[in-house]
Amino acid sequence: MLRIDPLHAQDSTALPGQLPGKWDLQACLDYAKANNITLNSYRLSRLSSEQDLLLSKSAVLPNLSANVSPSLTHGKERDTTTGDFRSRLRVSGNTSLNSSVTLYNGGYLKNDIVQKDLLVRVAGLDLAAVDNDITLQITQAYLNILLAKENIVYVKDVVATSEAQVQQQQQFYNVGSVALKDLVQLQAQLANDKYTLVTAQNTHRQNVLVLKQLLQLPTETPFEIVEPDTLMGYALLTPLLEAQKTALATRPEVKSSELGVQVAELDVKKARAGYLPALTAGAGIGTSYAQGDYNTFLKQMDNNFYQQVGLTLSVPIFSRRANRVNEEKAKIGVEQAELTLQNTRINLSQEVERAYINVLNAQGQYDAAVEQLRYTQESYRIANEQLKIGAANTVEVLQQKNLYVQSMQAYIQAKYSAALYVRIYDFYRGVPVKL
Repeated sequence: MLRIDPLHAQDSTALPGQLPGKWDLQACLDYAKANNITLNSYRLSRLSSEQDLLLSKSAVLPNLSANVSPSLTHGKERDTTTGDFRSRLRVSGNTSLNSSVTLYNGGYLKNDIVQKDLLVRVAGLDLAAVDNDITLQITQAYLNILLAKENIVYVKDVVATSEAQVQQQQQFYNVGSVALKDLVQLQAQLANDKYTLVTAQNTHRQNVLVLKQLLQLPTETPFEIVEPDTLMGYALLTPLLEAQKTALATRPEVKSSELGVQVAELDVKKARAGYLPALTAGAGIGTSYAQGDYNTFLKQMDNNFYQQVGLTLSVPIFSRRANRVNEEKAKIGVEQAELTLQNTRINLSQEVERAYINVLNAQGQYDAAVEQLRYTQESYRIANEQLKIGAANTVEVLQQKNLYVQSMQAYIQAKYSAALYVRIYDFYRGVPVKL
């Protein structure tokens, strides 16, 4: 018979090692954080954003380039002595070293640095948001395995009871105490219970597969989870408005959208820089030489050596509306970012409210399921005892058994639903998931 276990809290202790013999929830979460392909892809995106930031910071520095341009010239020349034309190959070349630096460009470079820094933070927040999603997926998959395992235990108990009933009724039939139809009904019920057990075992295998695939473990990897002694399904719920306020202030998807608005506003400032003049300073040194000069190579290099310093002021006068269009599109980008932020906040508030309602419903269903199971279990026990002494017929016993099985399944489902929804609701408030 079923023993109704109360829901209590128990801390889960992660097993050491990357691939433990048995996986508790924390070991699953740690492995996913380190090895999940999606998370690692977001980490690479963040690293790419960091490189963009370094490039943006370097844009304010002067550049430096060296140029060497040797050349060969083939042509015909008149010989001053004979007056005849003859082929001649001349060697010449230029060598220079140049540098330039932007002194002013309407604040474009400064705003670009600030924007790239914000994008690095956005990439980190997007990574955290994906991490949160995977955490909830793994938690749900883990609890589904626990649910399936517990269901197998209870269905095995049902099968064992059915086997005992069939054995007893077989003895009664052998001595002529019961009719064949009563024995056949119990045998049919036993076959149905065995089928239910096979289905429960298959569900467990499917749930294990789901979790292994979430962890992206190879097929040949042995996998077995740790079963907690007890499972918390009740908690003192934080009021909904307070939970929503906390989630809106701390969740990474909201912070990412808020920074997205700032990034879009910086696009407007960068676009407006196109209206302003740009001032660039440049400097260079160089020399040249040519074969045929009466001076030696070194003398030519010295005579042709030059130094140059200059300023370049570029004033936009007419850009064929390009600057205006860039500014207007940047403003539209700000409005889109604000709508994204608004939508993110609304969706998150609705998700928190949905989680709150789910917790209330699950806890209410669990209370009702416990009470229902208690009565159906007792009714089934009484009917089974009456069957032993012939005070109840097979139909009555099977009816009580079906009620018991249904209430048992409802109890198990409610138990794990309560445990899951409590964790989801707390997770939105920033409480780490643990069993």
